[in-house]
Amino acid sequence: MARILLGVTGSVAAIRTPALFEALVGQGHEVRVVATEPALHFFDPCALGPVDPSGGPLFRDADEWAGDRYQRDDPVLHIAFRQWADLLIVAPLDANTLAKFTLGLSDNFLTCVFRAWDFTRPVILAPAMNTLMWQSPVTLRHLRLLLSDRAEGALPDSWELDAAAEIFARHAPRLVLVPPQAKRLACGDVGVGAMAEVAVLAETVRLWASTTESTEGLGHK
Repeated sequence: MARILLGVTGSVAAIRTPALFEALVGQGHEVRVVATEPALHFFDPCALGPVDPSGGPLFRDADEWAGDRYQRDDPVLHIAFRQWADLLIVAPLDANTLAKFTLGLSDNFLTCVFRAWDFTRPVILAPAMNTLMWQSPVTLRHLRLLLSDRAEGALPDSWELDAAAEIFARHAPRLVLVPPQAKRLACGDVGVGAMAEVAVLAETVRLWASTTESTEGLGHK
């Protein structure tokens, strides 16, 4: 199957990381998790199972550089992970990391991976945030800019959040947006902003992983 890199950011939806990890592993994929430091407030890394002898499955900012000081020929993990992975899924994608991805900021392990990513390979983004954060003009502006950098062909002059997933699929098919759902949020508000269900995300990965294997031979069976 495929080599999957699961990015996790500081949304409450990160509590679902163990369930999503288990679902992806259950499909037969090899999975590494790169978590931002805020994400670790919401789940216990031990819930991902025993540590592999080679490290992981969870990697955090402190793991990016080995030793106390860089030595020539030390691995550059955000490049090594990009070379290793067939597919990157960021779930949940919080508002802060969306902004960093859009502007090219690279101040942690995950944002460096995204900046260095080979966009001939799929990226799946699953936003999760408060309703008013999702509906903010800033979010739409960031999504439009992120898409414009990867679009194939001319984009519509304007489009709104409700059409975002369809517009991404049409104009940047390898940059997949799985929109948030409406429900009662952890903060108590009711509205759109909750991360898509684990089953939906796992199925999205399965479909893209199978497509990648059949068309590009990147599955590392």
